[in-house]
Amino acid sequence: MKLIDPSLLHEASLLNGEWVQAQAGRSFGIEDPGSNQIFACCPTNDVTDVDQYVASSERAFEDYRKVNPRERAHMLLKWHQLITEAREDIAKITSLETGKPLTEAIGEVNYALGFAWWFAGEAERIRGSIGQPSISDRRTFVIKQPIGVCVSLVPWNFPVAMTIRKVTAALAAGCSMIVKPSPEAPLSILALADLALRAGFPKGVLNVISTDNSNTPSVSERLCKHPSVRKVTFTGSSRVGSIIAKHCSEGLKKVTMELGGNCPFIVFDDADLKEAVAALMILKWRTAGQACTHANHVYVQSGVYDKFAEMVREATQQNIRVGHGSDPSTTMGPLTTSRGVEKLERHVADAVLRGGKILCGGKRPPNLTGYFFEPTIISDMTSEMLSTREETFGPLLGLYKFKTEEQAVKMANDTSMGLASYFFTKNVDRTWRLLENLQAGMIGMNTGNSSAAESPFGGIKESGYGKEAGKDVAIEEYLISKTGTLTVN
Repeated sequence: MKLIDPSLLHEASLLNGEWVQAQAGRSFGIEDPGSNQIFACCPTNDVTDVDQYVASSERAFEDYRKVNPRERAHMLLKWHQLITEAREDIAKITSLETGKPLTEAIGEVNYALGFAWWFAGEAERIRGSIGQPSISDRRTFVIKQPIGVCVSLVPWNFPVAMTIRKVTAALAAGCSMIVKPSPEAPLSILALADLALRAGFPKGVLNVISTDNSNTPSVSERLCKHPSVRKVTFTGSSRVGSIIAKHCSEGLKKVTMELGGNCPFIVFDDADLKEAVAALMILKWRTAGQACTHANHVYVQSGVYDKFAEMVREATQQNIRVGHGSDPSTTMGPLTTSRGVEKLERHVADAVLRGGKILCGGKRPPNLTGYFFEPTIISDMTSEMLSTREETFGPLLGLYKFKTEEQAVKMANDTSMGLASYFFTKNVDRTWRLLENLQAGMIGMNTGNSSAAESPFGGIKESGYGKEAGKDVAIEEYLISKTGTLTVN
């Protein structure tokens, strides 16, 4: 990995503006999932390290909360500029630690930059209110203030995008933040933190504490339960999200949860099939299927089922090339963890056992070393199958047949999760019905891309609560409202 600016690669945590190791001196390896080779190390912090990070963030918050919103906006814009200039280096680091192709990693950085730009603008748009209550000689004032020290627990699948989306909202609001990266992908986040220092953010406003998989539960628990932490934002599985919510109940922390998806993708007889296939190719195979917003269940109306299945199979076999992320010809990289491959094998075996037919893929590529799995399409899927009931989080696309709109809605909603749903139809009346009847926080209508800095991102049911991005709602997650009542004589 040759970087234009090698100083962006840090094998240390960031504490109060200094690059430090864990107090116990231990470290863990960062693995390239495309080769199974360890190429860097980061500090293995444990619970004894946590308090100093919180103390640093608390001290920094007391000063940063008073910084003029325009100054915050200028720092965010400077950070945006520096990330833009370092885009290639950040993408290289991201590609190597996650396995995603370099073009995808660059796409992630570009997507993430939208949040830095957006929240730089939001910093100056925080507004309170003045009202005249029912008692005539009183006036009521509501002011908005930053909530305090925040903690961000970031996943490995989109480390750059998730970090910038969370951190920029917090910093725009006037909060300080501690980021705890996933053990699989801390290096790109540390590079972003370096650029935040260069952008002028005061020491301690952004701290990054790394640790390995065995210490992640205890470090995360201590961060969540620390009495000085007032807000926690988490992106990950619904199972772990439930644990985090329990931790945050101690001290009644404010929490934003962006959890599992298991998202349906519905294709009706009257849909533009080429348009639907093109959207599905990106929505399913990007990041090797490892995204909570990806389509796991593809429901196709019976009149076009066979045709659509053949179109998807053909497009997949023609356009998806599995390989190492650094290879320019690669269009789908490896999974990031061995756990992901093992889960896929279980889901494929279960589907076949219950009558599913493999149209392509279904196994590990024999000629590749690493956590690779072939893009897999299985037809004749049913509700009893394991991949219907669990989030697959990998390159497995299941095809389900339906006859009526009512049946499709019932099948799509038959999940404990509700992050996103997608559908393709040219019927305007049906479009409005589906928008209202599908149980998800985000609905893609004739599109597979419903995420942007300017629109609220978040789900319902076991997919979590709270919003990231969008006007007003996201920055509110990092603010408190304070009411003042004045008597006017």
